[in-house]
Amino acid sequence: MPSPKTIVYFGSGHMELSPLIIRFAEAHRLAIEHAPTPDDVYAYLNRSFPACLVLDGSDSPDSVFELCAKLKGDAFTSIVPIVILVSGLAGDAGEIASAGLQAGADEVVSDAWSNKEKALRLEMVLRRAFRDVNVHPTTRLPGTVQIERDLGERMATGRRFAVCYADLDHFKEFNDRYGYNCGDSVILLTSRILRDIVRALAPGGFVGHIGGDDFICNVSLEHLEATCDEIIQLFDELIPYQYTEEDRKAGYFLGKDRRGSIHRTPLMTLSIGIVTNQFQEFSHTAQIAELAGEMKTYAKTLHGSVYVVDRRYGAGEPEEIGEHPALRSSDEDADDTPLSPHYFYGAE
Repeated sequence: MPSPKTIVYFGSGHMELSPLIIRFAEAHRLAIEHAPTPDDVYAYLNRSFPACLVLDGSDSPDSVFELCAKLKGDAFTSIVPIVILVSGLAGDAGEIASAGLQAGADEVVSDAWSNKEKALRLEMVLRRAFRDVNVHPTTRLPGTVQIERDLGERMATGRRFAVCYADLDHFKEFNDRYGYNCGDSVILLTSRILRDIVRALAPGGFVGHIGGDDFICNVSLEHLEATCDEIIQLFDELIPYQYTEEDRKAGYFLGKDRRGSIHRTPLMTLSIGIVTNQFQEFSHTAQIAELAGEMKTYAKTLHGSVYVVDRRYGAGEPEEIGEHPALRSSDEDADDTPLSPHYFYGAE
């Protein structure tokens, strides 16, 4: 599987690896994963974060430019550095390179240039990636730099969006009982749930990892409800299987608090605090972070896995939380079955 010490290579129209990439990989002790098809490229990038992706367009530059544009247009693959290799006479190099950069490539390398210049351009891609892109070592999700960048871009568009601050409940107790390896497995599983659901249900959505058991999902407002519903449902289905059968069947385990007292620790749940620009405008990402943290803290006071949406107009104190509209029955003859505790909205 590709890793930060791997180059993923795709050659459109031919199967042979570029000698330039082979030499560069050997010099920097990087492995090379050959992706025969565009689908293989997507598969590699969706489950890993390589040092860079090399798209060899020497034979078919237009198809490589198109693939690059698609990858850079996806929030989940755009953070992977992309190098495009092209061929052409010295006089054409600038025009071809411009087309590659316009497609979103981090660098374009032409065989019309000297070996020294080509090697230096590849070297700079790795340096820039190391400096500018921070990802979590366990989940390979974008970190705080990319989170702020995505928020800033959404604010600039003026479109309606939602910021979902997700946090695991009782994760520390689980980590203490089962160990950090199992804890990392839970963090990885949670990241996959968030990433896969946002990708499937919220086109253009973004998932970032703040650190520890804290995650951020940024989605368009129209996709918020369906996305959070599915996240909560899938989380509650999968997380219990991270426990032993005994703990899972009991629904808790016995543990000690800081004072040494024995108490019951329930299975992990997920609390999501959400803020949107539906009822208020934001001038800085710090405002969003503060309100999202406030809503997440409130969500953690509620029972089970929940998401809470701030629907206040401007600043103010938290108000009473109402029922999720989807859970209200308009049937006068409906029974008195208790509403699910999983979904809540902040009051307007």
